[in-house]
Amino acid sequence: MKLGFAFALTCVAGVLHAGSAIAADIYSPVAPAAKQVETEQGWTFTIAPYFWMAGISGDAGVFGLPPTEVDASFSDIFDHLDFGAMAIAEARYDRYSIFADFIYAKISGEKGTPLGILASNVEVSTETFAGLLGAGYALIDDSSGRLEVVGGARVWSVDTEVSLNGGIRGGVSRSDGATWVDAVGGLRATYSITPEIYLTGWGLVGAGGADIDWDVAATIGYRFSDRFSAVAGYRALGVDYSNDGFVFDVVQQGPILGLVLRF
Repeated sequence: MKLGFAFALTCVAGVLHAGSAIAADIYSPVAPAAKQVETEQGWTFTIAPYFWMAGISGDAGVFGLPPTEVDASFSDIFDHLDFGAMAIAEARYDRYSIFADFIYAKISGEKGTPLGILASNVEVSTETFAGLLGAGYALIDDSSGRLEVVGGARVWSVDTEVSLNGGIRGGVSRSDGATWVDAVGGLRATYSITPEIYLTGWGLVGAGGADIDWDVAATIGYRFSDRFSAVAGYRALGVDYSNDGFVFDVVQQGPILGLVLRF
């Protein structure tokens, strides 16, 4: 596997930050526009596992080598996916909210070398984590929808390891990676078309460790009950980070599906 392509697969994981999240309702990035189910103290809690079928494109570089153009579809990435997990959790009280969104993916692959002298094959593995912790306040909150201003911090962590097997250099391995934090802010909104069907979307932008960090999406949701719903839509997430020979300047985009449980 070419190093550039392997790294592209890894990038996807920040992929596969959801940044901010798959926003889907007036109460959370993926929660439904439904009547609140509150505790005796007035709190509403939501958890939403989701699946983002994202491809990735852009430039990436490791080990101080010149950045390589990457362009991988979701099927390319899925073929090399060892493990992935994505979920959102939120606690809401009246117009205020606190939420978290995380994505983790481990991708690996190997390929034989042309001559097999220095090494018979090369293994590449990458791990990517993207996590957002934020808070919001509803500027508009009525029976038909909600408009909320949000802000928070997103942590990115990308690690890549290359190992040589067989041949003269067999057993040699090298790793490279980076961890950084970006401050992000923006809006998210929901509008109920019917008691069961609702539209939702969000837009976030920021910077920090990265030169720019942005996230936009639009989804449609269907509420089966006050506690359970499903959402589907499209999301795009971009980040431009470079430091000391490590480059991660990519856009990840694709369909997104989620299940929402409120209690």
